[in-house]
Amino acid sequence: MEKNYTIQEVSQMLGIPKDTLRYYDRIGVVSPPRRENRYRRYSREDLIDLMNIQIMQYADFSLDEIKGKFSFHRMESIDPAYCEEVAVFLDAKKAETLKKIAHLEKISQLLSAAAGTLRNFNPENDQRLAEIVRKIYKDIQKDEPEHVKEGCDEIED
Repeated sequence: MEKNYTIQEVSQMLGIPKDTLRYYDRIGVVSPPRRENRYRRYSREDLIDLMNIQIMQYADFSLDEIKGKFSFHRMESIDPAYCEEVAVFLDAKKAETLKKIAHLEKISQLLSAAAGTLRNFNPENDQRLAEIVRKIYKDIQKDEPEHVKEGCDEIED
């Protein structure tokens, strides 16, 4: 017989608060069966689902995305069209993540340049910092709607 775990055991093993586990059950993300006494009993598969949820949340997936896109492993038969839909969704999420990484790398470069300029303040370092700021600003502008950009193109030193 497969071992089942109480909500207390799952909370301690995975570091997920009991209230969060109850919330997951309430919204249908992970809904373990209940015994006659109405206590939840988590299976090994439920634990794996909860670990996957933690990983996906760490990767910036919302609970709605998780609930809507990742229930296929519990399906009786897997629809290839559904699998393709999830694959396209994952590709889009990856593209979004790569865009965030690129943005954070630019911010890291800006912070390093700013700290270096402050440690060794001189006109050359200050000019380099100003160039980095303009480049990042222009990159940000590319992603902004047109009405926000109006009048900003003329800003120069």
